[in-house]
Amino acid sequence: MALVCTPHIAIDESELDESFVRASGPGGQNVNKLSTAVQLRFDVRRSAALPDAVAVRLMRLAGRRLTGDGILVISAQRFRTQERNRADARERLAELVAEAAVPPVPRRATRPTLASKKRRLEEKSRRGSTKRLRGSPAD
Repeated sequence: MALVCTPHIAIDESELDESFVRASGPGGQNVNKLSTAVQLRFDVRRSAALPDAVAVRLMRLAGRRLTGDGILVISAQRFRTQERNRADARERLAELVAEAAVPPVPRRATRPTLASKKRRLEEKSRRGSTKRLRGSPAD
């Protein structure tokens, strides 16, 4: 079984490590008794499923969810049941990988048009004249 992120990227179950901890959210008395929150760990650096470029973008996207060892940690405790939190964590990982799989569009340098330059300069002179009129009257 694999976690399908994109048509070309699927993460094998053996690469995912789940641990269950007590949640702080909704659940009534269950909060004190059951470990419903999920911590999903995924080693981005050593993953065979991710191309290098995608792994680099994923590490940049992960931000503070990434440990110093390159392990992505996703915590899910939104729901009351372990199964739904587990599915939520996996879904969030898949969305993150899918977002990282899209290569950024390179920026094409453009120059301002002559008309936009003229408009900018006219607005600057108009603004300057308004400020000049605010001054104290000349003697």
